[in-house]
Amino acid sequence: MRRVNMNNRRTVFLVCATILAASNLAYSRQHENALTADQAKDHIGETATVCGRVVSTRYAERSNGRPTFLNFDRDYPNQPFTVVIWGADRAKFRTPEDYYRDKNVCVTGVIETYQGRAEIVARDPKQIQLR
Repeated sequence: MRRVNMNNRRTVFLVCATILAASNLAYSRQHENALTADQAKDHIGETATVCGRVVSTRYAERSNGRPTFLNFDRDYPNQPFTVVIWGADRAKFRTPEDYYRDKNVCVTGVIETYQGRAEIVARDPKQIQLR
């Protein structure tokens, strides 16, 4: 009886390890073609994934559209890339200016430009993944 239990434990362990490895591989493949924040400016108009560290954030609740800005790699105004979450979509996200600050993330969407800076507008939290 004891031997059967050990075999069951091994089997469960191997199944869990296999699922975890497959999950990590799928995540790696999903982001293997990701752009850096600095590369995003060369891909305006394309749908792509951009990865970087959110180093500064700002919720401009008194500004038109009440945007939240997540700035990648360098502080505003020197950031190479920004994620914009408009106030109309904000309730879908956790408090984004706190939740994503100081985290490595990947965001997927159409890369646009605003005042010479690359950005993606995130309308759904599924667009932003923690790394």
